[in-house]
Amino acid sequence: MAPVIWWVRKDLRLSDNAALTEAIQQGGSVIPVFILDEVFSTYGACPLWRFGLGVAHFAERVEKLGSRLILRQGNAADVLMSLVRETGAQSVRWSRAYDPDQVARDKAVKSALSDMNVDAQSVPGHLLFEPWSVQTKDGGFYKVYTPFWRAVQDRDVGEVPSAPDSIPAPETWPQSDRLDDWSLEAGMRRGASVVRQHLTIGEEAAAKRLRAFATDAIADYDEARDFPGQEGTSRLSENLAWGEISPRTCWYAGRRALEDGKAGAETFLKELVWREFAYHLVWHTPHITERSWRDGWETFPWREDETLGDAQAWKRGMTGEPFVDAAMREMYVTGHMHNRSRMIVASYLTKHLMMHWRIGQKWFEECLVDWDPASNAMGWQWAAGSGPDAAPYFRVFNPETQLQKFDKDGEYQRRWLAEGASQPTDTALSYFDAVPRSWGLSHEDPYPKRIVDLSDGRKRALEAYENRSF
Repeated sequence: MAPVIWWVRKDLRLSDNAALTEAIQQGGSVIPVFILDEVFSTYGACPLWRFGLGVAHFAERVEKLGSRLILRQGNAADVLMSLVRETGAQSVRWSRAYDPDQVARDKAVKSALSDMNVDAQSVPGHLLFEPWSVQTKDGGFYKVYTPFWRAVQDRDVGEVPSAPDSIPAPETWPQSDRLDDWSLEAGMRRGASVVRQHLTIGEEAAAKRLRAFATDAIADYDEARDFPGQEGTSRLSENLAWGEISPRTCWYAGRRALEDGKAGAETFLKELVWREFAYHLVWHTPHITERSWRDGWETFPWREDETLGDAQAWKRGMTGEPFVDAAMREMYVTGHMHNRSRMIVASYLTKHLMMHWRIGQKWFEECLVDWDPASNAMGWQWAAGSGPDAAPYFRVFNPETQLQKFDKDGEYQRRWLAEGASQPTDTALSYFDAVPRSWGLSHEDPYPKRIVDLSDGRKRALEAYENRSF
């Protein structure tokens, strides 16, 4: 039988992988392929590097099943058409994507392969629920999270297929690029060695992370997740972003914990559905990734020049606001940022500094190992006031009072802020090892003064919101 091409994307796992299952069920040999294509090549430094590490690990797992991961670079449609000609493949399978950039690429691929009479199909797996399958009573899509949660919380998400024992290999393999030749780490520069220490890579590590969380921390997740100085979250966003674990696997772990009486499990399930809601909106309103979700916000007077001193101070964690600076440095050192911290830094940028949310969205895309196009876009617009939010747009988080409430003992500050400390922590010092030398930063410098008075910043923001012209 003709071989089947399994187009590997953000599904770096062997278990609960519908695309792999369908490819094997075709009955012929399977050729796994990853393409550094027109979408992946545009990713920011940290996401691109992190995905490359995931691909390298996944390639080793595939080899243990008697197969190999073929690597190619170029336009996805062109590469796949070339592989079809080289291998004689008559089928291509891949995990479905939902954000506009990937959807456009996949439509072009499907059209090109269909013209060659190739059976080209995408299959679900990146989400629990297909975005179009969740509808309001009127047949529309949900614009508010809570009713969306109510609509899906009791839905059957199907079984979790186990990993195959082997992947049938072709008699001859097409040529493959070498991953090292792509130099995916180039954008990280000296920060790579710092961030690498904080990563959890691969399907096995993700499963271990989930087991540990579901056994213990999930019980107190509802409260503990708000304290950035504690280890109260699952940190599974890193693995979900690259498909090293499926949302369905996480869902069942949460349901079992809930049945065992671990109260925090329901909040964990709600967070999984928050991710679903982000993709629900991206599918139905794809403009959310590029421009304001709500009508009229394109004329709001945010400052858009990211070369301004305020924007640069924010990016570098040098605003003089301890909660904001600690959060930004945490991201630069680990590639991750606590969820409470994400809300604080986003509110501070868009409201106290009156900078456009797109500046923050793009910086997160550059720096996060768990960068996700849907969650990132929705999160930034939620914080800015231009996105989906049932609460009033004029919510302005005060980073000082938030720090007093969620970091009473100062653990988070000590972990990430070195200036002025008699014995700075290793994590705080590592920030200065990771940042570009051109920034000229040193832990021996005095801690920066506030670039904006919190009261003045809040007042300025509220005046702008109240006087908006729409």
